[in-house]
Order: sequence, then structure tokens, then C-alpha cells
Amino acid sequence: MQQTIIHVSLVVREYDEAIEFFCHKLHFTLVEDTYQPEQDKRWVVVAPPGSKGVNLLLARASTPEQVSRIGSQTGGRVFLFLRTDDFWRDYQEMRAKGINFIRPPKSEAYGTVSVFEDLYGNLWDLIGPNREAG
Repeated sequence: MQQTIIHVSLVVREYDEAIEFFCHKLHFTLVEDTYQPEQDKRWVVVAPPGSKGVNLLLARASTPEQVSRIGSQTGGRVFLFLRTDDFWRDYQEMRAKGINFIRPPKSEAYGTVSVFEDLYGNLWDLIGPNREAG
């Protein structure tokens, strides 16, 4: 048996603002944006540059309960982990684009890591190989 997780659903307020954040601030690729008229929703999938793994399905909240989960899908824990080949390049660019880092970079055995918030307040780890700042 072989199984693979292909998408992780991220509850968002609106599709276009989420696409703007992920594709323009984080350089994700818009993999698919298809309108589904029978459900009056869009199937929006984004992926980090060069990724061949799990993608994000941007799912617009459609009920009050779903709206209440926007930005807190994991109760305040780090939710997603973004690995990069160059931590300092991406960290500096993300800060320049106004992305809020809530924990400063720290060198760990597994790499350099810092926690940032997406546009809704979900927490992410940015993780890269251990190298000195350039």
C-alpha cells in the first residue's frame, strides 16, 4: 500500500486576498483556481516554489463556525512548516514585505528557524539549513 497526503486545507476569509499573500509575499505558485458552480466556491491550490510535496488548499470559510477558525486552526500552535534552501535570503525578504515574525531566528540541530504569522495569524516555522547570516 502507498498513500500520500496531497493537500492541507487552510481556512481563509477570501480567496483573492489569500492568493495575493501566498503568491506575492511568499512566492508560492498558483497551481489551480477553478470555480465550482454547483457549490458556489473555488478550488484554489497553491504550492511553495519548487515543491513536489503537499500543497495548500485555500478554503473560503462558508459557515460561522468556519469563520471562527480563521487564523487559529491549531489553537495557537505552529501549524505549517516551510523549509527553504536559504533561510537568511527568505527571512530578510519576508520581513521587507511586512511579514510579522513573532520569534527571532534561532539555530537548532535541524536548522535555523523562526516563527512567522500568515495574513490570518496562523503560525508557521520558516526552517533553513544552518549558515551564518550574510
